[in-house]
Amino acid sequence: MMYFFDLDGTLLDSNGVWAKVDDDFLRRRGFTATPEYTFTVSHSIFPVAAQYTKEYCNLSESPEEIMAEWRSMAYDAYAHTIPLKPGARALLDKLRSQGERMALLTASLPELCRAAMDRHGLTSCFEGMFFSQEVGLEKRDPAVYPLAAKRFGFSPEDCVLFEDGPHNCAAARAAGFHVVGVYDNFFGQDWDELVQNSHRAVKSLEELL
Repeated sequence: MMYFFDLDGTLLDSNGVWAKVDDDFLRRRGFTATPEYTFTVSHSIFPVAAQYTKEYCNLSESPEEIMAEWRSMAYDAYAHTIPLKPGARALLDKLRSQGERMALLTASLPELCRAAMDRHGLTSCFEGMFFSQEVGLEKRDPAVYPLAAKRFGFSPEDCVLFEDGPHNCAAARAAGFHVVGVYDNFFGQDWDELVQNSHRAVKSLEELL
């Protein structure tokens, strides 16, 4: 069995950081985040979100320049301040003590992911990190999950995903993964959808201890 963990909103209490990055980035340019904008960028990999932002706001900056500004705005938080969610460390320690194999499956930027994992001393828990942007797919696309499973030598049916995004849970389940939905305040209004799209849903990782 392979256990895959999402990062933002599942292991890290970081979704609020991205909401602030989005708000500050748009405010500097005289825009305000709409529900449509927030939904789209929060469900997209970085390059797609940057291109959407460029077109949505008719910006002169290139997607690469937009991403660089986002990285700069978020890096300090990942490296120094973002906490783990309750139960995250204990659950990873439990699975590791049982000899289970684990990996990250994230849409986060590699440098931000590694900064947070190193800060919390969790890098050694994982065999590796699968970044969806490396294969050009969003996590709401079911095609990303067989690729992640194959990377570590598993079939989707032998994989478990811990994930806070309801649409991502639905995609992983459609791909054959066993899905544990994890509540996060960012998707708080979508709890019923998370429950529906998961094999099991928990309000906190502490429930799995």
